[in-house]
Amino acid sequence: MTPFRQYPFYVKLAMVLISLIALVYIAILGKSVLAPLIFGLLFSVMLLPVANFLERRCRLPRSLASLLSVLLLVLSIAALFYLVGSQISVLADDWPQFKAQVLGSVTDVQHWISTKFHVRIKQQNTYVNNATSKLLESGGTVLGSAVASVSSLLLSIVFILFDTFFLLYYRRLIIRFLVAVFKQENAVIVYDILAQVQSRIRQYILGLLLEMVVVASATWLGLSIIGVNYAILLGLLTGLFNIIPYIGILSALLLSVLVTFAAAGAAKLLLVVAVILGIHLIDSNVLLPLIVGSKVRINAFITVLGVIIGGSIWGIDGTFLAIPIIAISKIVFDRIESLQPWGLLFGDEIDEKQPPPLKEEIKQEGHDVTLAPERVDNPAGPTAQ
Repeated sequence: MTPFRQYPFYVKLAMVLISLIALVYIAILGKSVLAPLIFGLLFSVMLLPVANFLERRCRLPRSLASLLSVLLLVLSIAALFYLVGSQISVLADDWPQFKAQVLGSVTDVQHWISTKFHVRIKQQNTYVNNATSKLLESGGTVLGSAVASVSSLLLSIVFILFDTFFLLYYRRLIIRFLVAVFKQENAVIVYDILAQVQSRIRQYILGLLLEMVVVASATWLGLSIIGVNYAILLGLLTGLFNIIPYIGILSALLLSVLVTFAAAGAAKLLLVVAVILGIHLIDSNVLLPLIVGSKVRINAFITVLGVIIGGSIWGIDGTFLAIPIIAISKIVFDRIESLQPWGLLFGDEIDEKQPPPLKEEIKQEGHDVTLAPERVDNPAGPTAQ
């Protein structure tokens, strides 16, 4: 068989393009299956220390340990949503006052438009009424789409929880399969990849959660200092939206501006914009490289490109999963000789100067996948911690 490197350039280019098109097409068709599966993989890696603790220290069976780990994840997410919901209930209690402030702000805007652009208030009301009528006419379609979206979201959450449980429960079987698929002499490389994937994903998720807490706290403190109402709610939403790279902060800024404009008028808009953009600059240049960037070790250009491509293929799910998928791909590329140039392209300047860690280094770091010699000698029989 002719080695791949000996093919002409146009043949290799065609093969790469066809492979990329096939992968994207499969990803689009299999979104309902692949997206929950990847989310389940991320959550299972994050919960693996908890499951190991319950199995080893508490002497629980693997099924019960996996189930309790998933329940802990559900309770944590429920507590977060309860905190956000409690703050939204405060906004609902102040709804009459909030509504009066909104109407007053709208009136001020109408007078400003009338003064600056010479559009009478009556004409503005006519435009608004026409737009409202068209929106109500299509209300049934919009409501049906919203119900379908909510149903799809709930179904995806159920699939994610099931995938997380089964990945935790069958993790040793999955690792045996991955090692057995490849040749015996590649078993060490497979273990290297598994160890690094586990470590990198867990560090990335924990770093992302830490960044979310810091951004939410800083936003709440900054908005409280300038006297913005509902600062806790806006801080929580900013921290949550900040999980979505680059797009989330813009959504949080827009929401904060709208709430501030409705609650306090246009007087504090510039201060709100300055606070959120200032926090974003500190987050992008200090927190993100320090807390998250050092964990995934991919450069900003590939990150932005991956988020755009992920969003165009899978929507919001793609923007969440883009960075973990790129990080996993880079780990694989760095350990396969023919793909190492792609790993170099994905990395940052610091990572370019450092070779991938050896098996002994991974053993010293104490990762969950132990690369013991006796496990490499028997590809069908290794187990994960």
